[in-house]
Amino acid sequence: MSVSSPSSFAKYLKVPFWAQILAGLVLGVLLGWLARSQDISWLVTTLEKVGDTFIGLLKLAVAPLVFFAILVSITNLRKVNNAARLASRTLLWFMITSLIAVAIGLVIGLVTNPGSGTGLTPADGGKPEHTGSWIDFLTGIVPTDVITPFTELNVLQIVFMAAVAGIAALQLGEKAQPILNLSESVLELLQKALWWVIRLAPLGTVGLIGKAIATYGWDLIGKYATFTADIYVGCALVMFVVYPTLLATVAKASPLQFFKGAWPAIQLAFVSRSSVGTMPLTQKVTERLGVPKEYASFAVPFGATTKMDGCAAIYPAIAAIFVAQIFDIQLGVGDYLLIAFVSVVGSAATAGLTGATVMLTLTLSTLGLPMEGVGLLLAIDPILDMMRTATNVAGQVLVPVIVSAREGLLDRTAYDAAHASPIDEPEREKQDAEPVPVAA
Repeated sequence: MSVSSPSSFAKYLKVPFWAQILAGLVLGVLLGWLARSQDISWLVTTLEKVGDTFIGLLKLAVAPLVFFAILVSITNLRKVNNAARLASRTLLWFMITSLIAVAIGLVIGLVTNPGSGTGLTPADGGKPEHTGSWIDFLTGIVPTDVITPFTELNVLQIVFMAAVAGIAALQLGEKAQPILNLSESVLELLQKALWWVIRLAPLGTVGLIGKAIATYGWDLIGKYATFTADIYVGCALVMFVVYPTLLATVAKASPLQFFKGAWPAIQLAFVSRSSVGTMPLTQKVTERLGVPKEYASFAVPFGATTKMDGCAAIYPAIAAIFVAQIFDIQLGVGDYLLIAFVSVVGSAATAGLTGATVMLTLTLSTLGLPMEGVGLLLAIDPILDMMRTATNVAGQVLVPVIVSAREGLLDRTAYDAAHASPIDEPEREKQDAEPVPVAA
């Protein structure tokens, strides 16, 4: 083979990323079914190791990535005119979309009664190892030292420290520039390394999906059929009905173009079950949809740790109704309003990592529902978390697009040209960005 001939690996990289993920998904289902039906223990172990290694690689970069991404995103706001307005509009749309999502979750739960006819009883539940309460949530934001949040992967405390450091750097001005230059370099290094991990997502898909099928099979899904369907339907309604409606009416932008541009991040989120792990790709597709880089570098990291329509809105709403029905507890209008409040205010508790157990325990404790209800849902959680995280990431791309469109910042030409593949590594900017004007 000549030097100029493309290698097999190069040919593989030319295959659309969505096709690689889909192939991994199909292969994972087949291997998982084979391992379970034929009781092949070594195959189950192999799938588990492959999936756990992929997630482990993603988590390895989470702590420093979150810290430097938040720090740099806050300091990047100095390059944007009317930064406070952009930040407040972003937060406002986070809240609006969360309220819509939790309302959909409540309606679905009330209509379908997911806890009825499951055959499950309170005895099937169990208290989780880690629970959340408002006291824990509020006091847990401030770390007792600077090392523990990184070793124990407490993302909420890492966000707090990064925000404090970013605001302090803005106050110091030029004196903090060496630190900011170092932070930007470290962030680029972490993103480069994480992109290598992202390229392994098809292989990770085989392990994660295969492990889920081999471990749980279809029987477990059947027992939780209504609940599982509720989560997937609720997330689908938010992603494919609410978001397109907001794009068409508020942003005056094509929903089809949005999904063409955002799809690589959405599908990686589905597989990895990590908003933070998907963050570099989320930021790239957001910029590719015409959102200014300076604003996207703030909105995407902010959203990756706080914007959770799937995990913090739809899921706890339906899960609370499910648990209440299993334990034969009646919920009233006040309880449903509390669920909405927790979803909007407490979404940062999910912290962009796999799973939403902390958010669920926070909701249950606020409503006074038994914590044993969490144990009923732990087995099915990985299957639910895929769709929840995909919805989270779709919302994390949506809000910057809406805000940019309404403020006159959206590059419509780039938006209309957005495509789903190929996936390239983020290109380093060769010149300093100009301040981004904000329309009056």
